[in-house]
Amino acid sequence: MKVLITGGAGFIGTNYVYYHLDKYPEDEIVVLDKLTYAGNLENIQPLLDENKIRFIKGDIADWHFIDKFFSDEKFNLVINFAAETHVDHSIENPHIFVETNIVGTHNLLRASLDNKVDRYHQISTDEVYGDLGDGSEDFFREDTPLDPNPPYAASKAAADLLVNSYYITYKMPVTISRCSNNYGPYQYPEKLVPYFFRLATQDKPLPVYGDGLNIRDWLYVGDHCEAIDLIIRKGRLGQVYNIGGHNEKTNLEITEHILKFLDKPLSLMQYVEDRKAHDRRYAMDPTKIVNELGWQPKVNFDQGLALTFDWYQNNRDWWEPMLAKANRIE
Repeated sequence: MKVLITGGAGFIGTNYVYYHLDKYPEDEIVVLDKLTYAGNLENIQPLLDENKIRFIKGDIADWHFIDKFFSDEKFNLVINFAAETHVDHSIENPHIFVETNIVGTHNLLRASLDNKVDRYHQISTDEVYGDLGDGSEDFFREDTPLDPNPPYAASKAAADLLVNSYYITYKMPVTISRCSNNYGPYQYPEKLVPYFFRLATQDKPLPVYGDGLNIRDWLYVGDHCEAIDLIIRKGRLGQVYNIGGHNEKTNLEITEHILKFLDKPLSLMQYVEDRKAHDRRYAMDPTKIVNELGWQPKVNFDQGLALTFDWYQNNRDWWEPMLAKANRIE
C-alpha cells in the first residue's frame, strides 16, 4: 500500500510515521511537509538515510502542486496531520490557519477524490467542540455540536465539515479523529509540557496563564497513533471518533507535576496574563472508539511523562536550538 502522511515531520505526524513503518514495513510511505517552524526534517532523517521512506517538501495550500503531486504518485491512503496548531499564533495571524487548515484540507480532499484514493483520514482536535466551561461534568461526544472559539479551532472545525461534505456528496471514503492534548517525543518546545520541562531544568520561571485552572485531557502520543491506525483499518466510513484518555488535569496541576517530577520548587510557577479566547475545559468521551474498535490508552500520565522527559534529556541537541523561537505555551 502506498501511504501519504502530510505533516509527517511535525510532532504527532513524526510519531505516526515511526509507528506505521514499524507495524507495516511493507508499505511505501511518502511524507509531505512544508517544514514551517514546527516541522523538523531531523525528526525523520534516520528513516530517510535508510531509504525506508521518501520525503517531499511542499505546501498543501498550493493546489497546482497538490494536483500534480497526486496525479504522479497515486496514493492508496492519505492521512492528513498537516496543520497550523498553535492557538496564540492563530490569534495573531489567523489568515495562515485559514490557508493551511481549510484551503489545504480541501486541496487534499479534491485531489484524493480526483485520483480515487482508497481512504482519507483527517486528524482533528477536541477544540472544535468549544468550551465545556467551569463546573461542567459533561464530556465531548461525537454528536456534540461544533462550537469553536479561537481561529485555530474554527479552522479545524471548518476542515472537518469539508471532510464530511465529501463523504455525503461524493461518497468519498473518509474518517475523522478528534483527540485531546498530546504529549511525548518530538513535540516542538512551544507547547506546555516540553516548554515547562526546559524552563524547569534551568530553574527559570514557568509562566502559567491566568489562574491556571483551565482543564485539558492529556494523552500520550503513542496511544494516539494506535487509535489512528485502528480507525483507518476498522473504523466505519464517514464517522468521527473521539480519542481521549479520561486524564483531565488543570494547567496548574500539570505545572506542579512537572516541577515535582524534576524535584524543583513550586515557587518557580509564575502567573501571567491570560490569553484571549482561552477555553476553560475540554474533556473527551472515547466510548465510541472503545466499544467499536477496542482501543484503550496504555500509558498513564506518570509513565508518559517519564518517557517524554527521558527522550528530551537524551535529545538536547534536537530541541535546544529551537527554544529561542518557542516563547509561548498552549
